[in-house]
Amino acid sequence: MSVDLVLIGRNEGERLIKSLASVVPQARRVVYVDSGSTDDSVTNAERVGAQVVNLDMSVPFTAARARNSGVEALMALDDPPEFIQFLDGDCVLRDGWLDHATTAMRSKPDLAIVTGLQAELNRDTTVFNQMSDFEWKRPTGPIDACGGNMMVRVSAFESVGGFNPDVIAAEDDEFCTRLRKSGWYLVRIAESMSLHDGGVLQFAQWWKRAERTGHGFAQVGYMHSDYFVRERRRVWLYGLILPVVAVFGAIASLLVPLFVLAIYGLSFWKTAQGLKSEGVVAHEASRHAGLLTMSKFPNVIGMIRYHWRRLSHAKMHIIEYK
Repeated sequence: MSVDLVLIGRNEGERLIKSLASVVPQARRVVYVDSGSTDDSVTNAERVGAQVVNLDMSVPFTAARARNSGVEALMALDDPPEFIQFLDGDCVLRDGWLDHATTAMRSKPDLAIVTGLQAELNRDTTVFNQMSDFEWKRPTGPIDACGGNMMVRVSAFESVGGFNPDVIAAEDDEFCTRLRKSGWYLVRIAESMSLHDGGVLQFAQWWKRAERTGHGFAQVGYMHSDYFVRERRRVWLYGLILPVVAVFGAIASLLVPLFVLAIYGLSFWKTAQGLKSEGVVAHEASRHAGLLTMSKFPNVIGMIRYHWRRLSHAKMHIIEYK
């Protein structure tokens, strides 16, 4: 196997141990990039023979920066790789994935990214895990973007300058967008790639993750105006405009906030129906729809936070949710 792997993490604990156990037997070389962990992550990685890169924490940490640092470490070695598999430290790599992805890469020289099927490791522990599991289920074939677990052609990575280290969320979408605009192709193949252990067990964690998502919508949307267009419009409408209309409209008539509430109800119903049409069972669809409807509020907080940071030239620190 001639594929090297970049694994990134921060205080992943037992999740990282499982991730390392899945990748070390499969990849030619493993570089683990640690972002200021206070647990035994570095020791655990060194114990199984991974090369460890410790990020300078005087510079704001981002997953993008971590991945770039991992690539730099690999390219400085003798016999640098042609392809690199990226994996997050809360994920387990499935057996055989590297072979499937490499075969796909070699079949098409202008293919920059190959990703695969992902599922939630503990799907039914919480409703939040169920939502993540549904989020991972995406069609196979040509794609516009994918998550951070992906195999990347090194020449394509270098041609666009890698990940943008200033993007704190949806950095994978931003990276994929630049690749597509440069003429590269991206694909998801029908092979099992990884299992994700998100560790979102509480409502507060879900809320913070939704804030992070909103920040990503705003930041990547600002950089690429043709991306996340629908998502940003929905967040502004349901997260800010309608609440403002309800509050100030109530001065004129109590019918106004009732009308706004009806709009949220319609959105919830349409979302639930859409989920059921995609195979989600009824009771799960209702819970997912409720949280998705509510998510516009933390989303808009994240979007506003990004624009405040941009306009005030503040540093783009990550939004941690676990």
